[in-house]
This record gives sequence, C-alpha cells and structure tokens, in this order.
Amino acid sequence: MRIVSLQPSVSVILNSLGHLDTLVACTRYCLDVVPELRRRNLPLVHDAWTTTTDELAALKPDLVIASVPYRQESLAAILKAGFSVLALAPHCLADIYSDIRLVGSVVHATEKAEAVIASMQSAIAEVSSKAALTGKRPCVYCEEWGKPLIHSQLWVKELVEAAGGDFVGSPGTVTEADVIAAANPDVMVMAWCGAGMRVPLERTVEKRGWQDLHAVGERRVFCITEELLNTPAPTLIGGLHALASVIHPEIFGQMQSPQMRCIDFEAEPSKLV
Repeated sequence: MRIVSLQPSVSVILNSLGHLDTLVACTRYCLDVVPELRRRNLPLVHDAWTTTTDELAALKPDLVIASVPYRQESLAAILKAGFSVLALAPHCLADIYSDIRLVGSVVHATEKAEAVIASMQSAIAEVSSKAALTGKRPCVYCEEWGKPLIHSQLWVKELVEAAGGDFVGSPGTVTEADVIAAANPDVMVMAWCGAGMRVPLERTVEKRGWQDLHAVGERRVFCITEELLNTPAPTLIGGLHALASVIHPEIFGQMQSPQMRCIDFEAEPSKLV
C-alpha cells in the first residue's frame, strides 16, 4: 500500500497504528506532529487545499487520504485524474474513532485500531471521573480562529465536558467579541489553526476589550497549540490533559508544556495581530 497523506491527522493515525511505512509522501505540517517523518525524508506535497494532480502523479500512490479541512475542488480534481481518494470528515469523537477503524482496515491493522480507540476512551473516562469529584463546572470559551472569531469544533466541546467544564457557545460557529464578553467565561483557550504557540493572547484581549472578564482577571487565558485540539486524531488526548489542567488545576495540577502557555501582560506584543 502506497499512501499519500494530505493532512497531519492522517499521518498521526497511521503512526498510532504502526504503519508509517505505508506513506510515500506527506505535507510539511505532518512533520510537526509526527517527528519520525523528518527522519524518513519523504517527498512533501501540498495540503488538501492546494495539492495538485501533477505532484501526485509522480508518486504513483495507491490511495490519497485527506481529512478536514479540505477543499472539495482539490479533491474533485484528484478523483477526476483517476486517483483513489479517502476523504475523512469527522465532527465528533465518535467520528474520529470510526476514521481510525477505517484507516486501520485499509492498512490491515484492525486489532491495533481497536486498541488505539480503547486507549483514547480509557483516558477520557479517567479524566472525566476525576473531574467529577470537584462538583464545579467552569465555563470555558475555546477559539479555533480569531478573524472572525470561531468556536472550536464539537470534539473540543466533548473534551471540555470530559475535563469538567461547560463549553461556551456553539461548536464550529462564528461568534462576536461582545457575545463572549456577555458570557464572561471562567477559562479561555485559544488554539488558532496554523498559529501554533504564536497566538497573541495579550494583544487579543486588549483589542477585544476583554480586560474586565473573569478569565482575564484570574489569568486563566491560555494558548494551546493547534495539534492538540484541532487535529482529529489520537493526539487529542494530549489536548484533553491540557484542558483538564487549565479547567481544574486543583485536581490535575498546572501542566508545564511547550505546547501551551498562559497570558502574560508583560509579554512583548506579537506580530500576528
């Protein structure tokens, strides 16, 4: 099986199944979430928005796997060129489990896929059980993008709830700064697509007039790198632990990780905004 991965989540799933050897090419974004790929020196292709049939033709793949977000026009062109395409479009954790099973069946790793899913479910259940002990459910605003403001996806809502919080707003929808201000969340989490750890927390709060919000006053405004929350794959368990640590630090402790940071009003202004 010769597979081209057009999205980091696909590469993460293949890695969790122990089948990175099926990859003949991936995107440069895949290298960030699966460091092992850097050592393999695979050809790099464009992502599911911009890949071309010419670059795929040179690779002669048996299967091209894409996942959200992708551009339908790009996938249509790939199909028209005669390539086999598997397009994943998960919305919730159950969908992600189904995608892991599907990819597992493609690479003949059905038992491993079930083990990966069981491990994810066990981790979520353990966090949920501990979070329930507190009896408190802080209101949590999670943002996937800042221009316009977009709520994080449904699977993030599920993780927030498992970590003992109440998700503010409707997953995946556009919102406004004043709507979030009215909700006055206890915790705010920014995980902007493509921004990594460069989300300008301090500048964002200032520009949106959020200085008096409860989360800001308590310094409970966080950046969590997108690969932990926006990648529909087993890496979401890392996102779960990060969320648990910011929602209920009294239970889970304050997580120290290069993949997350707290607001710092003395920080240098970011160039992103």
